[in-house]
Amino acid sequence: MTQVRSMIARANDYLAERRQLGFDLTIQGSQIKTFARFVDESGHTGPLTIQVVLGWVKGRAKSATPFSWARRLETLRPFARYLTALDPVTEFPKTAIFGGAHRRLTPHIYSGVEIGELMAAARCLPPAGTLRPITYETIFGLIAATGLRISEAMHLRCGDVDLEQDLLTVRKTKFCKSRHVPLHATTVAALRRYLEARTRHGDAGADAPMFLSTRGRQLSTGMVHHVFQKLRARQSWINRGAHPEIRIHDLRHTFICRRVLLWQDSGADIDNAMAALSTYVGHVKISDTYWYLTGIPDLMAVAGRRFEDFAAVAEQDSHE
Repeated sequence: MTQVRSMIARANDYLAERRQLGFDLTIQGSQIKTFARFVDESGHTGPLTIQVVLGWVKGRAKSATPFSWARRLETLRPFARYLTALDPVTEFPKTAIFGGAHRRLTPHIYSGVEIGELMAAARCLPPAGTLRPITYETIFGLIAATGLRISEAMHLRCGDVDLEQDLLTVRKTKFCKSRHVPLHATTVAALRRYLEARTRHGDAGADAPMFLSTRGRQLSTGMVHHVFQKLRARQSWINRGAHPEIRIHDLRHTFICRRVLLWQDSGADIDNAMAALSTYVGHVKISDTYWYLTGIPDLMAVAGRRFEDFAAVAEQDSHE
């Protein structure tokens, strides 16, 4: 008699197969395994059914919304295709029954003053005279100056910084890509100051974590977010984005938008420049970089002026 395999066993098989193909699936993998445990604990056996799927998707969380249900459903869809290949009678909703699973909220675009205030606040973190203040000042400044993802900054090693070539190596990040990030002279100077302080607080070999906690261990992304929220709460900033709070990730949005504005002011070929920018910030598709520009008032004003100029020329040509 063939033993019925548990859903968690099938989930583990699926994730192992996908990861062998190079997919990270950190967050998605966690959600798929949570779903699989839900199915096994419910006592369900046999092919997957829509009823079971919706039981997990909708859950019991008070804060759940149709958008969050749609996101959960979208996360499960590739796994459901895998299960269908194993058992054709597997059931799964064929359409987006809860609406779209993706929405793009307008980010907060930092002013130069706000970035300066953030770094100044980090510089004053206690305890004075320790590595902690310059660590957070450097992290926030580096993200603002290069558009790095917070996860990329946290995974940097001391050997990834080449102060002679003014270059940063970002290794195996999102989509398993690595890239070189050229640095401005001011960023190089700030990193040199940090590394000089860093060498007095622990191993600074090529493979050592670049950013350390007060205990001399690799600084976690969660701790950086925690400190950022405390610093943000002390500022009088007005949130100009659609997210509930101003985020560290908004520094990445700000870098991309300000870069495009500078190119616009200098008369650069924006389309060609965007291709280079997409590579610089580690996007797989240039459309992802263009999305960062969505709904930004300053850029919308530029687009409006360009359209007005285009329309004026078109009208003039029509009268000739």
